[in-house]
Amino acid sequence: MYKKSASPDVAMISKGSYYPTKESQGIPLASNKQSDKRDKVVLKKKVTLLRGISIIIGTIIGGGIFISPKAIQKHTGSVGMSLIVWTACGILSLFGALCYAELGTCIKKSGGHYTYILEAFGPFPAFVRVWVEVTVIRPAATAVISLAFGRYILEPFFVQCEAPDLAIKLVTALGITVVMVLNITSVSWSARIQIFLTFSKLVAILIIIVPGVMQLIKGETQNFKDAFVGKDVSVMGLPLAFYSGMYAYSGWFYLNFVTEEVENPEKNIPLAICISMAIVTVSYVLTNVAYYTTVTAEELVLSSAVAVTYAERLLGNFSLAVPIFVALSCFGSMNGGVFAVSRMFYVASREGHLPEILSMIHVHRHTPLPAVIVLYPVTMIMLFTGDLYSLLNFLSFARIFFIGLAVAGLIYLRYKRPEMHRPFKVPIFIPVLFSLTCLFMVTLSLYSDPINTGIGFAISLTGIPAYYLFIIWDNKPKWFRRFSGRVTRLLQILLEVVPAEENNS
Repeated sequence: MYKKSASPDVAMISKGSYYPTKESQGIPLASNKQSDKRDKVVLKKKVTLLRGISIIIGTIIGGGIFISPKAIQKHTGSVGMSLIVWTACGILSLFGALCYAELGTCIKKSGGHYTYILEAFGPFPAFVRVWVEVTVIRPAATAVISLAFGRYILEPFFVQCEAPDLAIKLVTALGITVVMVLNITSVSWSARIQIFLTFSKLVAILIIIVPGVMQLIKGETQNFKDAFVGKDVSVMGLPLAFYSGMYAYSGWFYLNFVTEEVENPEKNIPLAICISMAIVTVSYVLTNVAYYTTVTAEELVLSSAVAVTYAERLLGNFSLAVPIFVALSCFGSMNGGVFAVSRMFYVASREGHLPEILSMIHVHRHTPLPAVIVLYPVTMIMLFTGDLYSLLNFLSFARIFFIGLAVAGLIYLRYKRPEMHRPFKVPIFIPVLFSLTCLFMVTLSLYSDPINTGIGFAISLTGIPAYYLFIIWDNKPKWFRRFSGRVTRLLQILLEVVPAEENNS
């Protein structure tokens, strides 16, 4: 099922038995070289510097800045400690992003974490990484951000009361469906909409920051007095605070998932990462400062939508626009996440670690349609069965562990392959500090929230038998191989997809 070589049925379809080629229509190839090149079924290099920045900012600034303040305040216990965690998470994310800038410029393949772990440590940990992404990380991450989208977009219609959970989840399901359809329809349109949504969410951030700065100028600083005085919080709660902060900053790695589609990656990947992280970190810290000019720490913990609570007190009738901007922000994060992670599945399938159908491209739209829609059913199940904050801890353990492992791979590659061309190189203390911090966080979190992080750890371990069942076991029964080939053939016909052609351009 997970073997790289195509079955006879798949090869037959890709050669044109079901989709007519120019030869079958009597058109000589020699006279249509330009058309062939234009119509080649590949993923095109359509990610410019601006689109790269929009992917990173547009994916980072989503629901996190509107969800995580509550969790960080709860687990830190004071305003001052909360702001320190926000700043520390920004610096730590910048360190991780710089490490990924080096990895992305010396390993010019799409796939992000999966590709870097594969290059450094081999197929087994890389398979476990993509297995956990399919079963835990991406469905949970999409469910979390889409639930924030559903909650905020309904906020103006339920001013006097809380929106019903069922209504939130139904609207959320619609939003997920729209994102999936957008990403299977057109890469260009997905990128254009991402740029628009990125500007929308920066407007939303400014709507929060500017009134907050004005409040500070007026002297509204009472919530910052005795900033480090609050309820006692044990050290064991800090990993959960960092989980929430790192979740809010998560997305800095998504451009590396689409490296093969980036124009001039050696220049644009580091530049896009540095510009994006500077904008996001400053925006996040100032946004939280703005919150505390108007909302007390106790009120922030009790609020289900802190941006709305803040806007209602400062912006009057205009506050109704804030949840709409926040919803657009969440939608942009959903879109960027699906766009990027589908490329990880595409690359993993190309390497033989996922079903072959996931490495195929739509014959007309040139999008990785199967890799986009594969998570739709699992995401819907998590959406209707999970709690937002438990999902957050659930996915964070696995995500941070494997990001730390990928950065540790950078250190290993420095010694294993010193001759590798590295157009962008970070000081060695940065990957060392980042990977050790990730290890500390995931270890301590097993004590802080043993149930949710334990579930994430247990699901990660299921990748071990899955690897031996799907990858190592070569002597599968004939009936299984025939069945697998027929399913792949049927899906090719239904989805109108074929294996990607060699891109020699």
